[in-house]
Amino acid sequence: MPAVPGLRSPYAKVGRLVFFGRMLDKIRLHAAGRLPPDYVSNLGDRHPLFGDGRCCRFLRVSYAAVREKVLSGLSDADTLAWAEDAGGRRSDEECEVWNGFMLKLGWRDRAAARLHQRVQTAGLDQKPIETMFDLMDFNEGRDPVARHAWEFPAPMIIILMGVAGSGKTTIGRKLAQALGWNFRDADEFHPPANIAKMAAGTPLTDEDRAPWLAAIRAYIDECRTRGEDAVLTCSALRESYREQLTTGADGVKFVHLCGTYPLILERLARRPGHFMKPEMLQSQFATLEPPADALAIDISSSPDAIVDEIRQTLSV
Repeated sequence: MPAVPGLRSPYAKVGRLVFFGRMLDKIRLHAAGRLPPDYVSNLGDRHPLFGDGRCCRFLRVSYAAVREKVLSGLSDADTLAWAEDAGGRRSDEECEVWNGFMLKLGWRDRAAARLHQRVQTAGLDQKPIETMFDLMDFNEGRDPVARHAWEFPAPMIIILMGVAGSGKTTIGRKLAQALGWNFRDADEFHPPANIAKMAAGTPLTDEDRAPWLAAIRAYIDECRTRGEDAVLTCSALRESYREQLTTGADGVKFVHLCGTYPLILERLARRPGHFMKPEMLQSQFATLEPPADALAIDISSSPDAIVDEIRQTLSV
């Protein structure tokens, strides 16, 4: 079976869970008429021992409900959040058990005979296949053994930084959706007093920013503890701010969205209702200390092209 465009490896995690993202990919591909016929018969929870059925039982939600949410346009992260609200949030230990079970499915268990038969049918008997996940990957042109797919890398936190109007939120949402990662916008971490000051056109002081940066750093630490990848936005204009967010936190990558003053001023002028006033842009440019170690991206390209460049450069 050749690679199926848009269908990710079962090893790929969404939040804390393996396989979940693959199930969502199959739902979308099937709806679009792009899922190969061999995959269609395995969809859903009619086969309780197959991945979709197991995943839905673990989350305590029905496959039909998951399908409805996915086709309504929810992102992977939002679909998982809905499932955890509907079925009850599973503990970290339960998720660890789920991942361990799914990673080893087919190895010395009752699925071993079925795995062996499927390996023979696929003509993959010369491949080092020990689990169902191995079979899926090899069958679709990936090599899980060469890349040690079961050894999950440390979580990555991508922070999109730059002045107001550089497209952090737009790019962040698109990037997170493409990756199936959690997304948080820096505005969500501001206390009400900060938002009121900015809405009034008053620049924030470092004292104002202290609780904001602390809240963002707490979220980064939470993601790292839980082993969850995430995309964040944060202006992070000064090196000292970036140090607060990254000191002692491996896996944090900054992406600096760069644009000219006239371009960004024009964009801000088209954003009525946002608390950042165009006249504050000059102070942001004056404050900006361009990072030496961030991925710098020219924002004159389309959002999709920017997302593609970020993914290619960071190998995500």
